[in-house]
Amino acid sequence: MDLPKIDDFIDSPNSLLLSLIGRLTPWQALNELESLIDKILLGLNSQEYLINNNQAIHKSATIEPNAQLKGSVIIGPNCFIANGSLVRGGVILEANCTIGHCSELKTAFLFSGSKLAHLNFVGDSVIGADVNIEGGAVIANYRNEWLSKEIQICYQDQRIATGVLKFGALVGDHSRIGANAVISPGAILSPNTIIRRGKVIDQYHSS
Repeated sequence: MDLPKIDDFIDSPNSLLLSLIGRLTPWQALNELESLIDKILLGLNSQEYLINNNQAIHKSATIEPNAQLKGSVIIGPNCFIANGSLVRGGVILEANCTIGHCSELKTAFLFSGSKLAHLNFVGDSVIGADVNIEGGAVIANYRNEWLSKEIQICYQDQRIATGVLKFGALVGDHSRIGANAVISPGAILSPNTIIRRGKVIDQYHSS
């Protein structure tokens, strides 16, 4: 069975993060996120990062008042986390990422230059480089409506059981997700995907 690998969707040749997770499926990488953060923390330069209790924040990053960081996080250079936002559950942000006002990011990788505008929820997801998610857009991570909660995906005309209960999306580089769009759990979005405003994307329909 051909499974989606992260480096088939994300092309960041100088990325340490991609070198560590590129040949994994997104749900495998998310499962290893906490241990991966522990590993990366050991190699960070304390002259460049403020490191405390499994949280590392680059000194050039901006964390506005009333933004909350819960659990293990690595916040890269020149990132911006706006007031009222919540980052939790294990998160790695590469350089120049933005988490906008009152957005929630849970258990996720964001590659360089990606942005959540405001009032977003993105859960259990791998977001490529230069991805823009407009205001109000949601990447859902849990199949509340199914009797069986296991996330299943459609990929290359295959239906694949992931073995996990929470997985949002793998979003390829340079994608654009419009305001108030909803991405249902288990989405695999190719690089340069454009999701129009208000659109609902569900790549897997339960029988």
